[in-house]
Amino acid sequence: MPITPVVLGVDSSTQSTKTAVVDAHSGRILAVGRAPHAVRGEAGARESDPESWWDALRASVGAALTESGVAPSAVAGIAVAGQQHGLVVLDAAGRPLRPAMLWNDTRSAPQAMALTEALGGPAAWLERTGSVPVASMTATKWQWLREHEPETADRAAAVRLPHDFLTERLSGAAATDPGDASGTSWYSTRIRAYDRDLLDLIGLDAALLPTVAAGGAERVGSLTARAAECLGLRPGIAVAAGTGDNMAAAVGLGLGAEGLLDHPVISLGTSGTVFASTRNRPATAALAGFAGADGTYLPLGCTLNCTLAVDKVADLLGLGREDAEPGGETVMLPYLDGERSPDLPHASGLLTGLRHATTPRQILGAAYEGAAFSLLRTLDDLHAVANLDPAGPAVRERPLRLIGGGARGRTWVETIRRLSGRPLVLPQAGELVASGAAALAAGAAWGDDPVRVATSWGAGRGAELPARVRDEAAWHRLEGVLAGASGLVRDVH
Repeated sequence: MPITPVVLGVDSSTQSTKTAVVDAHSGRILAVGRAPHAVRGEAGARESDPESWWDALRASVGAALTESGVAPSAVAGIAVAGQQHGLVVLDAAGRPLRPAMLWNDTRSAPQAMALTEALGGPAAWLERTGSVPVASMTATKWQWLREHEPETADRAAAVRLPHDFLTERLSGAAATDPGDASGTSWYSTRIRAYDRDLLDLIGLDAALLPTVAAGGAERVGSLTARAAECLGLRPGIAVAAGTGDNMAAAVGLGLGAEGLLDHPVISLGTSGTVFASTRNRPATAALAGFAGADGTYLPLGCTLNCTLAVDKVADLLGLGREDAEPGGETVMLPYLDGERSPDLPHASGLLTGLRHATTPRQILGAAYEGAAFSLLRTLDDLHAVANLDPAGPAVRERPLRLIGGGARGRTWVETIRRLSGRPLVLPQAGELVASGAAALAAGAAWGDDPVRVATSWGAGRGAELPARVRDEAAWHRLEGVLAGASGLVRDVH
């Protein structure tokens, strides 16, 4: 009896690693293995030991194969999608010199401002990279390292992103892809290569960086004998270049097939993101002008405070995450970890509009509304890239795709419906990042287009919810508080 081939899609996120065993023909997820890893730090620091990512990958692969009952001989390829922006510095043996600085580490905010000015301001960065440096971008973290830990920077024999680190462990190949590379602020989406002038600006030798593959589905190598032994797989299977987590989610949804502003997406996770696929190169300070993993572009807006911030408010109030109701007069800007959109890296949360009649459920509802408001404001910036009127029928009648852990929560879904006034689609696939990585693995194994593969799998389809009348009163309250509160939420350093 012939063996049905499977591929492995790895989602190495901020707090855990998930590996999906995916039927290469149907796209059906046969099993998902999970393993956690720790994030440490305070006062803006967020760090993880890269070795814990490898340990978690190994554990999640083993758990997934055991649960699926699939024989290792059936696995044809593997790809890693990783959290974006993290700075990994390695010695000559490939060992981490220090914990990785993660995307949500805000210590490099001063370096982001200094680099922006050093090149001549935001417009100069947009012209080269499509994005203006903020504290999340890798170049700012490298600059912070040079200033605060120069000995470590001097000892670095290699500089990697989180997914690059794992791909190299799998294949022995120092490779990345345009999607994840476009979040570094040293890769130019204009010339589709590392920008030598930017590398000189931050004092980074190009020889320390991985080669940029043509796309996330390019086969950059084969699983080494050592990695195969660690993972319980057969050596020689295809290893794809892989990509960043947002780019993999876009592939998993089949984005890229329709063209201009393809399928706007809101992702509700630890952080919140809004993104869409476009053939036009974006260049606006309101968004990160990322590249996609498939040759398209992926303009993206990100907020730091999403499900984690709302869950924290629920914990403080002693409520469950679904024990919420609309905030009424109560307004909260839940900037508990600083904020990226708007760019307030040292911000703290703000609560206003309390009355004697205010209930804990309304305060929790206000936290949901504040987080959703930040995302939807950023979505309006996304429409501006395509010269679309956010209030026009071409936008208001088009469904939003809602993904991420929050999309499984009733209150999150209803809050987005109420504040957006738009129909929603809830894709049926539960592990879109891992599914997208699996499509990249299939592309590497058989030379196929990963978006075509994912589209054939049908991962972007799901339940459709009709639009609700938009809650204009809540929207205008939030707009008014944000407009008048910048001096209150900003912690000037």
